[in-house]
Amino acid sequence: MGIFNRLFTIGKAETNAAIDKLEDPIKMTEQGIRDLKVDLDKSLQALAEVKAMSIRSKRSLETAKSTADSYEKKAILLLQKAEKGELDGAEADRLATEALTRKEEAMADAKRAQEEITRFDNNISQLDANVKKLKSTITRYENELRTLKARAKVSSATQKINKQLSGIDSSGTVSMLEKMKEKVEQQEAMSEAYGEISNESKSIDEEIDSVLDEKQLNASSSLEELKAKMKNKSE
Repeated sequence: MGIFNRLFTIGKAETNAAIDKLEDPIKMTEQGIRDLKVDLDKSLQALAEVKAMSIRSKRSLETAKSTADSYEKKAILLLQKAEKGELDGAEADRLATEALTRKEEAMADAKRAQEEITRFDNNISQLDANVKKLKSTITRYENELRTLKARAKVSSATQKINKQLSGIDSSGTVSMLEKMKEKVEQQEAMSEAYGEISNESKSIDEEIDSVLDEKQLNASSSLEELKAKMKNKSE
């Protein structure tokens, strides 16, 4: 039973390690921002729809108020006609009552429209707050993503440099330089030794010529010839 537990533990550790490798913070942040932008688009669409309904309700409210005012004026005109004898009183009362009924219906429509406007305005306020919050969150995440990408670049570059530095064998390099120095010193010593051997193998004539420079000898000879010519001319 113990071996199975150990195998399970090892397998679990390997699975967690694989998951850790798959979790790229930059890619996860980018996906989170994309998801938030989808939510923002949906919120903006919902906000636009609610605002459109609020606009229609406001128009309905104005229409209902206008209709109510119109029926009230009509009822007054009907009663005025009855007072002037232009219309039968009973007929005027019947028509005026119908006009006031239409007015009440219009007033009821206006009340419903006003209630809808109040409800829509509350919804608009909530949706607008959500939109602003989403925009702020997206902006904050995008700023954090830029910082995260910059840090990732610096971290990657630093890791590469440190890896390269850690791979340098300083002791091996020093040893190689010492060997090169020893080899150069050996070559210099050999060159000096061959020079000494070359000097030792020179003949006596070569030694004399090396002491008395050939140009010097030629110059001395020319000087003697010039003196002899000047002496002959004076005689």
